Amino acid sequence: MRDWDDAYANGAHVPGSEKLPALWAERAAAYRAGLTGLRTDIAYGAGERQRLDLVMPEGTPKGLVVFVHGGYWMRFDKSTWTDLAEGARASGWAVALPSYTLAPAARIAEMTREIASAITTAAGLVEGPIRLAGHSAGGHLVSRMMCDDGLLSETVFARIVSILSISGLHDLRPLLKTKMNDTLRMDDAEVSAESAALHRPRPGPALTAWVGGAERPEFIRQAELIANIWTGFDVAVRSEIEPGHNHFTVIEGLTDKGAPITRALLGLG
Repeated sequence: MRDWDDAYANGAHVPGSEKLPALWAERAAAYRAGLTGLRTDIAYGAGERQRLDLVMPEGTPKGLVVFVHGGYWMRFDKSTWTDLAEGARASGWAVALPSYTLAPAARIAEMTREIASAITTAAGLVEGPIRLAGHSAGGHLVSRMMCDDGLLSETVFARIVSILSISGLHDLRPLLKTKMNDTLRMDDAEVSAESAALHRPRPGPALTAWVGGAERPEFIRQAELIANIWTGFDVAVRSEIEPGHNHFTVIEGLTDKGAPITRALLGLG
């Protein structure tokens, strides 16, 4: 029998990973301290964690990027990742970073609807095209915005030109076999409803499933899975394996406007 807990245990396979959360928080705080175009804690709902930060570029934004953080739907918030806005900001894009209610206080189905509300609120603050990105659980959440159950209004969805799911989870059914599900509390009905790979995609945006070549094999499988299945619906979808990166380093390129992952996010190649 496959050890599904190990399949998703990123930290156990990256030496020194226990030190990373403090490092991420320190980097993000230092970045915020140097920003002038920053709006914090913009409400998109009544919940305590239903808040987003907005990083503005110099001049009129080319459009809006929304970055949704990971943490297996159980950890972190927007303030840990502010510096990941830099690549897009330096390229002239506004970047929204939402928090969302975490498990066990919320079910994953509730989180997807919170992210839809966050995107809608951010879209009302910045004109132009919208590009979505998310990492790990955040990759799942942004992929869900492209699904046929219509989480976003036609008006907002029509503005979305691309979605970048970084190390995203697109088929949640294996998670039923993990200890994480003691907190996530998913059942068969919820994993079916919340797995992007089990939905038809709404036509319009292009989806890129980006993953590090040194990640756990399950994350590479998940990236290739969504690209394989959604290709059958004649939408623009592809998977991209970036060599040498693990689950934690794969997002670091978002701080650099010239990095391949940032260029992919912004439709530059």
